[in-house]
Amino acid sequence: MKDNRTSFLKGLYDGIPIALGYIAVSFTLGIAAKKAGLTAWQAALMSITNNTSAGEFAALGLIYSGANYMELALTQFVINLRYSLMSASLTQKLSQSMPFYHRFFIAYGVTDEIYGVSVGTEGKLNPFYSYGLISMAAPAWCLGTIFGVVMGNILSANILRALSVALYGMFIAIIIPPARKNKVLAGLIIVSMAASMLFTYLPLVREISAGFRIIILTLILAGIAAVLFPVKDESTEEESSSGPINVPVYPSDGSSNLPDSSIAAYSPTQAD
Repeated sequence: MKDNRTSFLKGLYDGIPIALGYIAVSFTLGIAAKKAGLTAWQAALMSITNNTSAGEFAALGLIYSGANYMELALTQFVINLRYSLMSASLTQKLSQSMPFYHRFFIAYGVTDEIYGVSVGTEGKLNPFYSYGLISMAAPAWCLGTIFGVVMGNILSANILRALSVALYGMFIAIIIPPARKNKVLAGLIIVSMAASMLFTYLPLVREISAGFRIIILTLILAGIAAVLFPVKDESTEEESSSGPINVPVYPSDGSSNLPDSSIAAYSPTQAD
């Protein structure tokens, strides 16, 4: 119980930078929601149930243009499909004995930023750490949306442009610390950025939607990295590092195959 409380508080603390970035970015989302005709509470409900900036901005554009429900659903499916890959990857950080309801609630909060922080934690992921991250980040995303609807027209255009790039600064803050510790990870980040830029400007692939471009790049780069730089399973490392185990053997003369320091713990009587 104490360990869960500690993990939850650490999640709250680690979620503060995410929350600050979310407030800034979702402020511009609130402005777009107001232009699409949504009230503050409608926009807030959308943000608390759909934790994705790309998906919400696309939805607002479709709502503004009068698209039907099928177009909305299909667009959300394509844009947010990458979260399936993140969730599948995140299961490697979860204990196999973790109950389904913990996995269910963790899945609700899988965003780019929360995923990035979660996979960077050492060892297995405590679900209460994820709950701490979500409890700090999700309300901030919703609150920023409300502020954008209510106060969006008050701020100048320059301030709004500055707020829109806050999310990129938050991403940099997430990836730099682990990249400094791991040269392989740093190289993969650089390669990913270069590949993403190529996919944005190359004639054929640039026609693919942003969501599918992310999925394609993730599968290709993650697959190559898994082959070239495999990560050893923790249980395998523990078994290999533990070395052979000496088992006491007692011949008829009462001697033992154990070192002298271990003989005192056993006797021929115990072996029988």
